[in-house]
Amino acid sequence: MSSLGLYNYWVVVVLMMSGLYIVVAHGNLVKKLIGLNVFQASVFMMYISMGKVAGGTAPILDESIKVYSNPLPHVLILTGIVVGVATTAVGAALIVRIKRAYGTIEEYEIEKHEIEEEETNAAEGLTCF
Repeated sequence: MSSLGLYNYWVVVVLMMSGLYIVVAHGNLVKKLIGLNVFQASVFMMYISMGKVAGGTAPILDESIKVYSNPLPHVLILTGIVVGVATTAVGAALIVRIKRAYGTIEEYEIEKHEIEEEETNAAEGLTCF
């Protein structure tokens, strides 16, 4: 089989590396959330690609069918999609809350604000728990 026949695995690798790059390289929390979703989509594609059997059909017992596809990867991906949507919603809600609290969604600005707050508390003799 040629490497072109495995194009879906190449797409998985490109999406996975793109998602990882977005998460690592950007300080914007919304972009990080999008990067995580791209990474997650690549994992879904990988599992679906592994679950595909050439010439396979649904696992329905019939004497004329000799090759079956395993439905487990597809079922796991359906569960993963539901969990992914819920995780994305929680992440978006956290980003909205962070925006209200700090006035920004840029990671470095939030860190700068936290450091300034710690220095102010240390100067006043307050401790944070």
